[in-house]
Parts: sequence; C-alpha cells; structure tokens
Amino acid sequence: MDRLAVIKGDITECKVDAIVNAANNSLLGGGGVDGAIHKAAGLELLEECKTLNGCKTGEAKISGGYRLPAKWVIHTVGPVWHGGKQNEDRLLANCYKNSLELAVTNDIKTIAFPSISTGAYRFPLKRAAGIAISVMKKFLDRDKNIQKVYMVCFDDKTFRAYSYNFL
Repeated sequence: MDRLAVIKGDITECKVDAIVNAANNSLLGGGGVDGAIHKAAGLELLEECKTLNGCKTGEAKISGGYRLPAKWVIHTVGPVWHGGKQNEDRLLANCYKNSLELAVTNDIKTIAFPSISTGAYRFPLKRAAGIAISVMKKFLDRDKNIQKVYMVCFDDKTFRAYSYNFL
C-alpha cells in the first residue's frame, strides 16, 4: 500500500499536515510522546487544549500545531492495558479510526501517528501494531481523501513490530 508508510523517527519533526498525539484524558500534556509534542509545540498548545474539555478514551480532538512543522495536532486517548478484558482492542482501534475521520473532516491530506498506548499504558506492542495497521489499511481502502499516513516509530523495537504487521 503506497499510501501507508512505517518509518523510524521523531514525530515532532514530521513535515505533514497533522500529527497524532497519544494524549491522556485531560489533554493537558504528560510524559512520552504527549510531553514531547507539548514541549515542541509551545505553551499555545496547552492553552488551546484547556478549551477542549478533555477527551474520552478512543475518541479524538483537533488543535493547532503552533511551533510544530505540522499545522494540526489530533489528540487521541488510548486505552490502558488491563489484560484485554476491558474492550482495549476496540478502544485502540477507535483511536486510529476516529483520528483518521477527524483528518478527513478537516481536509488533512498527510498524517503521522505514534504507537498509541504501547508506552506507559502497557498495551502489548505486537498486538497494538496489528490493530493499528489493520485499521489504517481498511480506512485507506475505502477513503481516498488522505494521501499519506505515516506510522512513526521512535525506536527499533517499535519499528520492527509495525514493519512486520505492514507486510
């Protein structure tokens, strides 16, 4: 699929229309990719996020990108892993699907995703990669608005997991 690419890098440096933030429910910043995005975007991002009234797990909201190369940030809240017995798979799939739908609504043509929920939220990496790639492929098969989706992996282990599922 030429509209989907798995790359290794820093999502805060991606030159795309929108990057996706693996946020927490408050949308007010945190650790990992969330903290990195807030730091790179500047305090204006935090100020706008204060007006968004948080975000439920599996849903997505959009803000400006401010000092980032990306014009937009789509914030989505992934599920905390509880052994797979609390709809974690469905909630994670919804993060990707709802982020892509929000991108289409906002005429976003290029978008970059991090690996959602696989850090502090402890979602098993290989399982998360399979869900993410599957949702992305299905979405791109039926929707032609988005020109390119990048799965941006911060380290080698994550890159291998997503690359394997991409085949």
